[in-house]
This record gives sequence, C-alpha cells and structure tokens, in this order.
Amino acid sequence: MRLKLVEELQKMGISDQKVLDAIKKIPRHFFIDSTFEKHAYTNKAFPIASGQTISQPHTVANQTELLKCKTGDTVLEIGTGSGYQCAVLCEMGMKVHSIERQKELFDSAGPLLRELGYKPFLYYGDGYKGKEVFAPFDGVIVTCGAPFIPDALIDQLKVGGRLVIPVGPEGKQRMLTIDKVAEGELVEKNHGDAAFVPMLESRARD
Repeated sequence: MRLKLVEELQKMGISDQKVLDAIKKIPRHFFIDSTFEKHAYTNKAFPIASGQTISQPHTVANQTELLKCKTGDTVLEIGTGSGYQCAVLCEMGMKVHSIERQKELFDSAGPLLRELGYKPFLYYGDGYKGKEVFAPFDGVIVTCGAPFIPDALIDQLKVGGRLVIPVGPEGKQRMLTIDKVAEGELVEKNHGDAAFVPMLESRARD
C-alpha cells in the first residue's frame, strides 16, 4: 500500500527520492484513528484529536520537498499534530524541533515517535514565537494555516534558510516559501492554493 502511495505521489509531481523513501518507510496507519486504518495509504486527510487533521500525504511530501533541507540540517516545525510530518523529517535525517499548541496532541505524538525510533525535540507552546533558544534554523515548516507570516520565524532562520508556510484565512491560503538570502533580504514565492486548519492566534501576542 505504501508503494502504491509513493507511485501516486510521483504521478502528482513529487520527485525528491529522499522524500519518497521516507513516506515509503513510515507506517502512516500508526498516526491515525483505527477507524480510518484501511484508508491510511490513500491521499486523504483525516481528523485527529482536538479538532485537527493529519494532512494528505501529497501535502506532507510537497511541503517537505519545498523545504529543501538535507540530512543533518536543523528544522523547526510549527504544529506537531499527529507527528507524521515530524517523522518524515526525522526519517530524512534532520534534527527536528517541533512545537504543538494542543496539549492532547503534544501528549500523544511524543510516545508514538519514540516508539518508532525517532528522537525529535518536542515542545508544548506557541508556534508564533518559534524557539529562539535553538535558532538559527536551516528551515522552518508550518503545518497549519497562518493569518500572517510571524516575524519570529523569519528572525530565527539562518541566512540561506527557508520558511515553508501556508498563509491566509481558512479555505483561502497560499503555500509560500520565504528564502532568507541575507539579513533583511527575503525572497517570497507562491506555490499555489492550500487548505489547512488555522494556526491558533490566542497566544500570539502574549
């Protein structure tokens, strides 16, 4: 089933072999409710706890491919969610710091990732603030729809680093990459429409 999923992703334009290899290896059915287990390797999003979703495999693969990070790079993930995207990054050999706003998801993702042999650094907190103590990052990936691009995430990028982030109101987001080519110099590209659950703002200004 995983092989068929990888073949489907290739037909949809995913070409990074390391991304495809990671998706081929990771047991996605571990990250979703058993109700949907038979459909775990279809290109579909599914509901998870706290009113959130696990993204379609194509979305995960696309964001990972856009991130353009490599083995050994340090990556900040905003929105651990089920842990599936985090597992893909870890499987590719990245050093992952991941922040989750929903306590229920934070509590469940860690044990599952450890059980699968992955060792990301997980934090319960506000993604808008990033994780300055471990900055700068080679890449930042946001797995929820942000109403704006948080300054902290730009500030915490290395020069030469890239932010991948869906931006806009729910249902009308654009998948953006922001390349930090120099301090104070950014290059933004639009990679098309996106649909993510909203990035929670309630702690953004604390």
